[in-house]
Amino acid sequence: MTEKAVYLISGGMDSPVAAYLGVMRGWAPVYVYFDNRPFSGERELEKATALARRITEATGVRGEMLVVPHGKDLDLIVDRCRRNLSCLLCKRMMYRKAEAVARAHGCSAIVTGEIVGEQASQTLHNLILNTSVVTIPMVRPLLGLNKTEVEAIAKRIGSYDISAMRSEGCAAAAVKARTLAKKAEIEGEEGALPIVELVESGIREARSIRLP
Repeated sequence: MTEKAVYLISGGMDSPVAAYLGVMRGWAPVYVYFDNRPFSGERELEKATALARRITEATGVRGEMLVVPHGKDLDLIVDRCRRNLSCLLCKRMMYRKAEAVARAHGCSAIVTGEIVGEQASQTLHNLILNTSVVTIPMVRPLLGLNKTEVEAIAKRIGSYDISAMRSEGCAAAAVKARTLAKKAEIEGEEGALPIVELVESGIREARSIRLP
């Protein structure tokens, strides 16, 4: 039986490279894109879909892609929580939803494109803090690479030009983001969020995109 993994994919440079590496190691893909609208634009979904299709072509391995609503989560995070923690709170919600997808689809792990230190939410400290919300293994193939190394792989597999296309950033991004957040403060902010409801509604309202 072929093992499967959830691959978090966006329109950026890193996640499709991580997905390519994971698929080539033998984990069949369930791609998950978090739809942040209205905090991001339609172009991000178009790019993520094109990247999932490019990885399918590059690996020769077919999978499925799910678009999971995430805009309501961000709306509540921005409205109710400290803005310097918004990216951490967002990522923790993404992980929870990804774990729910993984359980539903028989996946053994969640694969992400995170690189240590590339963003405030990706310090080693914050990565460990965020990972604590799930029990399924988190795999980060790019963890110790730098941007130049990732871009070289992206060019080789044909995802670079798609990722490099201009698109809008996230309007819910943290302001003066914390690089060393404390567990107690994160959990305190999450007390203002209906976490179980958000996870359940996100999975219930997810839609599938056909890949070649």
